[in-house]
Amino acid sequence: MFAKYWKKIGMLILIIACVFNIMNKLVHKLSLNKEMIYSATYMEKEQKNETK
Repeated sequence: MFAKYWKKIGMLILIIACVFNIMNKLVHKLSLNKEMIYSATYMEKEQKNETK
């Protein structure tokens, strides 16, 4: 029976995994403001390290 439906079962598992991945990324997404602040502080640290 499994041999007959393996493509459908695999496709269902793949779709469920993709949905969970997308939902996880949406839930844990950083706001644009925080992302820009983190990037600015990182670049500032890197510039300070280069001058030393």
